[in-house]
Amino acid sequence: MKVAGAIPIGRTNMPDMGLRLHTDSALYGLTRNPWHLGRTVGGSSGGEAAALATGMTPIGLGNDIGGSLRNPAFCCGIASLKPSFGRIPHASSIEPASGPMVAQMMMVQGPMARTVADLRIGLGVLAGAHPRDPMSYPAPLNGPTPSKPIRVALVPHPAGGTTATSVRDGVRSAGAALEASGYKVEEVSPPMVEAAVETWGRWIAWEFGSLRAVLNTVMSADAKRFFGAFSELFGTPTYDDSVLLMQTRHQIARAWSEFFAEYPIIVGPTWCEPQFAHGYDIAGPNSAADIVNLMRFVTPMNLLGLPVVCVPTGVAAGLPTGVQVIGDRFREDLCLDAAAAIERRLGTITPIDVVA
Repeated sequence: MKVAGAIPIGRTNMPDMGLRLHTDSALYGLTRNPWHLGRTVGGSSGGEAAALATGMTPIGLGNDIGGSLRNPAFCCGIASLKPSFGRIPHASSIEPASGPMVAQMMMVQGPMARTVADLRIGLGVLAGAHPRDPMSYPAPLNGPTPSKPIRVALVPHPAGGTTATSVRDGVRSAGAALEASGYKVEEVSPPMVEAAVETWGRWIAWEFGSLRAVLNTVMSADAKRFFGAFSELFGTPTYDDSVLLMQTRHQIARAWSEFFAEYPIIVGPTWCEPQFAHGYDIAGPNSAADIVNLMRFVTPMNLLGLPVVCVPTGVAAGLPTGVQVIGDRFREDLCLDAAAAIERRLGTITPIDVVA
């Protein structure tokens, strides 16, 4: 980004180790949502989403292993791009360290912005292979043109939990925008969504759980409480279980690959419920389960290494709504095109002044 002429102006807030959907740092405190100061900005890149929403910055950078680019985009009404695994190298100015396998195979870097056009610019700057990341790949930014009209699978209510009416309405408004732009939209769900959520959760709980002693030395009591409750939901797999997780992952990936052959684009919710109040994720015995419910259409894309563009769809009860536009691996071009079509019809909703 610096070589391309970008000027870094600061680092923004995030939760401890990025392992929480609520941006409250032991070092720097709480980040408030500019749309409603009592609601979360999501996490982990919550500080950057709030900065973008209020016009502090034009473009930002984050990473995503469980929605960290997409959760804050939904919460703050901005756009973000989670690229395909291997599209953008993990090759920062900090000497890279080899993390656990779950990070090596699922974590990606990506841009955040207020418009889809700015995401496209950011992707063009960031994408490509780099010798510091052996898993990065120089895939072309544009793939073959699919037959027209492009078929879109619209998912207003993903399997496995509850979905708020405002969220469903936002998804359907995105579908209507695409239909008006020449896409063929059908309400149909991709396969094995619940299995994908379970597989992602068990894998995260297993590997990061094995690092608990190290994490406990740097995480706050609240952050440890959330991760502990999250881990209890999915249990601690044995070695044999972990082998089966990889087999299940491949089975799900094959099923989704076949689905993309029929529907090159999937559009569904980012969060299935509205932005929660500060601290709700650790407020009670069911809080962690509620968090997994609201983000259940986020994590399959991490498990499968798929590209996703988040784009806002409007405002409901004073809070942003938005969708994920999902494509097959290395088809960021199709995701960006569809997200831009939604944006043209529904408009952008930031920057805003902070709501007191």
